[in-house]
Amino acid sequence: MARRVGVGQFFAWNGGCLFIGHHDRQLPVHAHQAIQLVVASAGCHGVRADETDPWGTYSVAAIASRQPHSLDVTGSDYGAVIFVEPETREGRSIARRFSDSGIVEAGDPGVREIADEMFDRWLEGRGTEAVSQVHRLVRVLSAGAEPAEVTDPRILSAIEYINQHLGRAVTLDEVASHACLSPSRFRHLFSEQTSMGLRPYILWRRFLLVWDLLMKGGTLSEAAHAAGFADAAHLSRTSVRTFGFAPSAIQLLSSPPDPRHLPRRSSLEHGPARAAKG
Repeated sequence: MARRVGVGQFFAWNGGCLFIGHHDRQLPVHAHQAIQLVVASAGCHGVRADETDPWGTYSVAAIASRQPHSLDVTGSDYGAVIFVEPETREGRSIARRFSDSGIVEAGDPGVREIADEMFDRWLEGRGTEAVSQVHRLVRVLSAGAEPAEVTDPRILSAIEYINQHLGRAVTLDEVASHACLSPSRFRHLFSEQTSMGLRPYILWRRFLLVWDLLMKGGTLSEAAHAAGFADAAHLSRTSVRTFGFAPSAIQLLSSPPDPRHLPRRSSLEHGPARAAKG
């Protein structure tokens, strides 16, 4: 089992997800498909592209898809890691905006205000409102790009069919047939309506199911099989490739952790500011 590095909550939606909570150690260099936004509740987190590089400090770090990076998120009481699927409208817009740099500071005053509101709502136990602030933050960073809204009844029916069969392999031909469309027409219409390809969409839906089951107390093996992964090892490998960590590395909670039971920044041995100096 992977050594746990954090405790907190996961929230997921089509094309993105959020981990918000507390981390107590650095994460080694890794890379993954998702665009990543790393947000400190106060102060800064440390990010670097290589283990030999000095730490850069960021209030809100935007990390490009497949950009190698190491994180030190111990310098803040809480942190939020937001993953955005690069094929979505928001993902493509963020990628264009930050295409010249793999890791960049994105925490201007407007973004910082939204981030503070996100943490406040989460600590008050208002997770849905916290996620609404995440969507606001992503829209700002994506220059106002709006998420796709599915309105075509054939695609809505296909999505319902996919969600009912996440526990097994679902093929393009199968879903297209259910929607009474040719595979080529379905692929085009699905991408147009959801702003995602079918395979990445199914993967996001499977992870959404995994996080939901784990937060409800399910085991890693139960969640893996329910979401169509061969076993827990397959789920872990796919999670590392997509997000940079295995689900077993995070203790998922059904409600925000009690701040009184977590270490404060002043008691931590490691932090990006100190690491940058050392």
